[in-house]
Amino acid sequence: MLPSEQVDLTFHRRVRSPSDRVAFAFVKVLRFFADTFFAKRYGNRAVVLETVAAVPGMVAATLNHLKSLRRMRDDDGWIRTLLDEAENERMHLMTFIEIAQPNGFERLLVLIVQGIFYNAFFVLYLVAPATAHRVVGYFEEEAVVSYTAYLAEIEAGRHPDVPAPEIARRYWNLAPDATLRDVVVAVRADEAGHRDVNHAFADELARVPAHLRQQAGRAG
Repeated sequence: MLPSEQVDLTFHRRVRSPSDRVAFAFVKVLRFFADTFFAKRYGNRAVVLETVAAVPGMVAATLNHLKSLRRMRDDDGWIRTLLDEAENERMHLMTFIEIAQPNGFERLLVLIVQGIFYNAFFVLYLVAPATAHRVVGYFEEEAVVSYTAYLAEIEAGRHPDVPAPEIARRYWNLAPDATLRDVVVAVRADEAGHRDVNHAFADELARVPAHLRQQAGRAG
C-alpha cells in the first residue's frame, strides 16, 4: 500500500458548539447540491468542488498576512500553510479539468460559484475565523468521502481508469504509467491533510483544550 493510501477515512470532528453546528449545516447544504447536480459524475463534480476548495486557503492567508503586518507579529507558519493549501487545491482543479473536460455550462457554474463563495468566505473569516476553518474542515471530510466513492467506482470498473494527465504526474511525482486511480488516491490524501489542519486551526482559534480535541475527533 502506498503511503498516500494510508489515511484515516473515518475521521469526523464531532459537533460540539453552535459554531460547529453552523459550519456542519453549511457544508451539508453544499453536499446536497453537489449530490443533486453531479450524481455519479465524479470528475465534473471534482471540477466544481475544487474551485470552491481553492478559495479558503487564499482568503485566510491574505487576511492572516494583513493581521501579521498590523500587529507586527509572526504568524507562526499559518500563512505559508494556507498558501500551500490554496496551491494544492488549484492543482487538483487543473488536474480534473484535464480529466473531465467541463462543458460551457459547468465552466459558467464555476465562475458563479467562485464569485459567491469567495465573498461569503471572506466575510465569514473576518467575523468568525474559527467557524471559517471549521467549515473547511467539514468540507474536506466530505471531500474524503467523495474521493473514496470515486475510487470505489474506478476499482469496480464502473469508471474508466484512464491515464493520469501529465500535469498530475509532474505534480505528485507519479510513475509514467500512472492512472486516474493513482491521482484520486493522491488527491484524497491531500484532502485528509487539509481536513486535519483546518480542524486544528479552528480548535486553536476557539481555544479548545487538547483532551477535548481528541474526544471530538473520534469517529461516530
